[in-house]
Amino acid sequence: MAKINVRKGMPSATLTRAAFAARLAERFHDPAFSPLKSEIERITAAAWEAYTHSRKAPDTRRAGAGFANPDYQLSTEWLATRAAIAAAERRHKSATAPSRILLINGSPRSDQTCPGEMSKSWRLAKIAEATLRRARGVEVDLLDLSRLTSEFGRQIHPCKACVSTAMPLCHWPCSCYPNHSLGQVNDWMAEIYPMWVAAHGIMIVTPVHWYQAPTPLKAMIDRLVCADGGNPDPTSTSGKDPAKAKAIEARGWDYPRHLAGRAFSVVVHGDTAGIETLRRSLADWLGDMGLIGAGHKSAIDRYVGYYEPYAESHHALDADRAFQEETRNAARALLTAVKLLRRGKLAPPDTKLREPRPK
Repeated sequence: MAKINVRKGMPSATLTRAAFAARLAERFHDPAFSPLKSEIERITAAAWEAYTHSRKAPDTRRAGAGFANPDYQLSTEWLATRAAIAAAERRHKSATAPSRILLINGSPRSDQTCPGEMSKSWRLAKIAEATLRRARGVEVDLLDLSRLTSEFGRQIHPCKACVSTAMPLCHWPCSCYPNHSLGQVNDWMAEIYPMWVAAHGIMIVTPVHWYQAPTPLKAMIDRLVCADGGNPDPTSTSGKDPAKAKAIEARGWDYPRHLAGRAFSVVVHGDTAGIETLRRSLADWLGDMGLIGAGHKSAIDRYVGYYEPYAESHHALDADRAFQEETRNAARALLTAVKLLRRGKLAPPDTKLREPRPK
């Protein structure tokens, strides 16, 4: 094995005081803030002080029992997300709790902002939701990712690719955010992680954008990397110490799959190209995390208004009753899979096989 070292050499991203102030001032561009000039200057000074001292997590407490280093100071916000995940896991494992489905609208389009019209994915998600809610003993969480484009302060920050340095550097849940010194706050993933953990089944309804997943859906996918092999103990790497993480991985890492065993279905639609590619990509990703497909009718891709004007696409969906029913079938297949899973009657044939190259 090659000697472990940490490669450095990228240009500094540190801002000057003037550049920092100019960038922060953009948040107060509206003339309504003009009477608050002196207050904004004081806020800028405080923000600059936090930035120069890299106070990523200003509120911390002792990690305590259950961690490799009980005396390490952990972010109270990270600990709160960890506690929410633990509660969601207990609910997921409870034999008496209702089955839970996480239904995801992957489209960024919303009639609450610039597009001025709802998305077809939203309509299809609502069709699926109605089918899911009719089932007895089932609860549904509808995660509408279009809120990233239409709601104030709603964000999913980009993955920083810690896993590519070493898997143990990628913490479960993600500890990269919030980073208060960089203004990287309001990260929606703190709420989304527990939704995935609590679910027995996941259903994604999404359009294809340029042969790829839409930006909000891809952002969530990337930030779920910590759910597949992520390190639940940040004290073992002293926070973000790449050398310690590399050393741990070199000794052998077990790649815990925090979401394995849940069922999934996928509905992808488009207008000209790319639907099969995205459907396969989503199914492969979910399968790689150890989730279980709910059958052939649970993973579908269809064109709506093929090569027809966008302005008429909702009419095309109105007319495509078959696609609407296929979406219901994808939901029904997921319900059946969840029922079988919870009864212990559905498991992949390769469940007990050891992976010779876990990653």
